[in-house]
Amino acid sequence: MIIFFKLVIVLLFLPLVLTQAVINDVRSHGAIGDGVKDDTRSLLKAWEATCKSSSSSATLHFPPNLIFLTHPLLFKGPCKPQVIRVEINSTITAPSEPKNWRFGSKNCDSWIQFSHLDGLDISGSGTISGRGQKWWNMKAKHKPAALRITNSKNVRLSGLRFKDNPRMHVVLDGVKSAYISDLKIEAPSHSPNTDGIHIGESSDVHIQHCNIGTGDDCISIGGGSKLLRINNIICGPGHGISIGSLGKHGDNDEVEDIEIKDVVFINTTNGARIKTWQGGKGYARNIRFEHILSQESDNPINIDQFYCDHEKCVDHSSAVKVSMVTFRDVRGTSRKETAVKIDCSKTVPCEDIVLDNVHLRSSRNKKRASSYCSNAKGEVRGEVIPRITLK
Repeated sequence: MIIFFKLVIVLLFLPLVLTQAVINDVRSHGAIGDGVKDDTRSLLKAWEATCKSSSSSATLHFPPNLIFLTHPLLFKGPCKPQVIRVEINSTITAPSEPKNWRFGSKNCDSWIQFSHLDGLDISGSGTISGRGQKWWNMKAKHKPAALRITNSKNVRLSGLRFKDNPRMHVVLDGVKSAYISDLKIEAPSHSPNTDGIHIGESSDVHIQHCNIGTGDDCISIGGGSKLLRINNIICGPGHGISIGSLGKHGDNDEVEDIEIKDVVFINTTNGARIKTWQGGKGYARNIRFEHILSQESDNPINIDQFYCDHEKCVDHSSAVKVSMVTFRDVRGTSRKETAVKIDCSKTVPCEDIVLDNVHLRSSRNKKRASSYCSNAKGEVRGEVIPRITLK
């Protein structure tokens, strides 16, 4: 009888034990956090313990006021807990010399990667600093993105600061359902290919309340992306918020159902932009840019179907189809005389382009802003300055 009652008690309390949150402090697995010792192995051990936890919720914890030096990391699932939380309240940094980075394979496209996870929550007040200054001067074909999340779903990323990383700062690739908010991303305007956030092959992604200034696109949206909501973004310096580039080397890229609103562009080379390569296939459609403020951006509104970046390009009859694109309530100043440029393919023209209440003026004294439009069909609504004709 006593044994029976003991068994009943164990069964009653077992669910509480299994659901109790587990917190794995990376120091308990050997990490030092002095910015000198290599903590890579200890961080991987801490991840393994977190991923294998029998709790429904497990946390990988980086405590404050420490600097964890690490080589490339792959945090791979699937994991046992329903939710994996990564709390970063410290600084995570990389070797300062690119030649000293140790990659686990010949592929060096990532520094910190999370893969094959369902229920990932990364947050904190910490900093991800890849010390990319020497990488920027190299001509290496492949450079590591700072944080890459791949083949995952139900992802949250919030609160962190990303600074001076070798290439892209945050990459979502093959992610379904993600919420990103309150990030601070910064790199100098001369740092190449340092996109703030890049999204590819992903759906149902919401990005809001981020301050991004880099040497490339603040946010770039690649092929296979759909159902994206981006709002309340401060962008600058950088190349603006871009759909693309799409269709490079004849690729078939598809992007649709994108909403970008409540954005401020400050001293950017572009504002609201769609860029596609000649010879590509696919489409970019149902895209809305709304409530946009340009503060001395070079090209506040730009659709470019002749994008060609550091390559010898030739004319093609095929192109990524651009249609159902709206620019609504776009205001502010343009550093270049041509504030609105819509340059589309003659064989695959842009269609259903709408400019609705646009007011852009030149930031130069005694200069008037102008527009350029080629091979684009659509309509103008409300007051649109500079004037433009969509045939």
